[in-house]
Amino acid sequence: MQKLLSLVRAAVDKYNMIESGDKIAVCVSGGKDSVALLKCMAELRRFYPKNFELCAVTLDPCFFGEYGDYSEIERLCEENNIPYTVKRTDLYNVIFETRKEKNPCSLCARMRRGLLHDTAKELGCNKIALGHHLDDAAETFLMNLFSGGRAECFSPVSYLSRKDLYMIRPLIFTFEADIERVVRKENLPIVKSRCPADENTHREEMKQLLKELEKKYPAIRQKIIGAMQTGNISNW
Repeated sequence: MQKLLSLVRAAVDKYNMIESGDKIAVCVSGGKDSVALLKCMAELRRFYPKNFELCAVTLDPCFFGEYGDYSEIERLCEENNIPYTVKRTDLYNVIFETRKEKNPCSLCARMRRGLLHDTAKELGCNKIALGHHLDDAAETFLMNLFSGGRAECFSPVSYLSRKDLYMIRPLIFTFEADIERVVRKENLPIVKSRCPADENTHREEMKQLLKELEKKYPAIRQKIIGAMQTGNISNW
């Protein structure tokens, strides 16, 4: 946990992610990245020199018309004194039943973002923390390059002027493998995704491609991030 926490603090400091008086909504899907982020933010709150508030938000897609069970996430929030909100949504019904999307991820992401922004504002938050890590950044860069011919990625910090909200990504210097180890060691609760498109996405293709490239080009992920920082791509 200490290694993960040090990398989180390094990202927060480098990109000025947190200011005194911030109220930050941690987006918790129930997957390993989001619960690790939640735990790290709770730990960071204890000693970070700038005081900030936390709350946690889960958007339940209600897969197959059923409410998700987030009771273990609720327990984790209670243990760490973090207010928790579960918002039941119609995402599954709209995307898979009504529209029958063949490539659902893009639409789902847009709809989730809108719901998350609105919920954060309702809770009085000025920032939202998302659980994207270093591997996600490298994969996103390749997805944009191969699919759209654009040298772009999500930004460590981005501002949404329409909602007056900041998106911060405190895990961007952490590796997925390190997150997995911390989740196991800390016995953090995971809510397995019931999404019909899970592990059958363009992102999964990029993940496998990077694994293959790593065999020939060691540290390829770090090199991609370094190139984005050197070139100031997407404010890296």
